[in-house]
Amino acid sequence: MAWFKAKKNNVRFSSLSKTKSIGDHFETLALEHLKKQGLRLIEQNVRSRFGEIDLIMKEKQTLCFIEVRYRKKTSHGGAISSVTPNKQQRIIKTAQTFLQKNPAFQAAPCRFDVLAISQNNDTNDINWIKSAFY
Repeated sequence: MAWFKAKKNNVRFSSLSKTKSIGDHFETLALEHLKKQGLRLIEQNVRSRFGEIDLIMKEKQTLCFIEVRYRKKTSHGGAISSVTPNKQQRIIKTAQTFLQKNPAFQAAPCRFDVLAISQNNDTNDINWIKSAFY
């Protein structure tokens, strides 16, 4: 029985590794896209006890907390709809924690963006929603 449990955990770990690898790929794609739009990276994958923020960037004087979402299929609402009100609250609380730990950014105007990536045949459609939630 212990062998089966270990084997099951290994399979699940492999699945999580693949998901993380896919997520990392699309975060890199999002970062490159946003840099081309003139944003500057402050930090990436910022974690708190509330959750994680994928990208923190600056656009001119505005501090942007950016959630990157990728969906291969849109049958369940797509990437944008996956940023639920609960997810939004976790991002907001993580942003507040970041600002408390980084007083240099506390005076900057802030916004919460979503960068949604979906596949369309062999291309990626990127939809950047500025001020997606408050």
